[in-house]
Amino acid sequence: MKATVAICTHNRAADVEEALLSLMRQDFAEPFEVIVVDNRSTDHTKQVVQDAGRLTTIPIVYVYEERLGLSVARNRAIREARGDYILFLDDDAVACEGWISGIVSLFESDPRIGCIGGKIEPAWEGEEPNWLLPENRTLYTILDYADEIVEMQKPAMPFGANVSFRMSVFDAMKPFREDLGRVGSNLLSSEETELIDRIRASYTVYYTPYAWVRHKIPRSRISRKWLLRRIYWQGVSKAVSSERKAGLFLKSLLKVPVFALLSVVFFFDRRRIFRNVSKIIYNNGLINGVLRTYN
Repeated sequence: MKATVAICTHNRAADVEEALLSLMRQDFAEPFEVIVVDNRSTDHTKQVVQDAGRLTTIPIVYVYEERLGLSVARNRAIREARGDYILFLDDDAVACEGWISGIVSLFESDPRIGCIGGKIEPAWEGEEPNWLLPENRTLYTILDYADEIVEMQKPAMPFGANVSFRMSVFDAMKPFREDLGRVGSNLLSSEETELIDRIRASYTVYYTPYAWVRHKIPRSRISRKWLLRRIYWQGVSKAVSSERKAGLFLKSLLKVPVFALLSVVFFFDRRRIFRNVSKIIYNNGLINGVLRTYN
């Protein structure tokens, strides 16, 4: 079997239904399977998956994973997968019709490709906020890296809403670190970055704009408060995954008062204030991320 599509989910039954329907519309001519890893949901996710399975000849496998955590769920999907390639689709995303075929054909064009990321378009519930700074758009899982198929050069990274791996890479290396990635309501991340950094030691990483997905952004996330929380957890994630924690800790301690002073200097420039507050929050996350690793 060429491809396994993996959807890891927690209490998003309605979104999972839409994601599965998009997989039923794929133009991929070869057999593929779908694995839905239910990460301790308390809604009717299981029923949605079973109902979807009755509508198609595509094998849709329901797997219940009791231990909470996105990385835990992803690793369970990797263990269950039977395809040559595993394609991860977020539970709140829908794939274009050529998604699977675009990913698989790119993998098959070069055995040195170990990981592929695809374009991720935002589906805002409402409108994109006019206060969103360009450098913060990626924090909403928006990815538009290039207009053609290209190798992603470090530090550029695919995002988990649309990322795929050659399964054989896991013969020689461990999958996702389970001390990284979201658990429950926290926004810990960097599990993809850490894994892909290791993959880059032996393989190339590519991007394709043609195998795109549309990722939902609910109204509850379209606020400065949510974005600052996301920025804080980005700092925590960076610190937890870093091997140079002491250096990060000292630099962050020095940066916080500098950005606080700049916020006063640019008091009448709201965009600059938010940018500096964001940097303060991020560095606080770095500091707390270092401290939590020693607790």
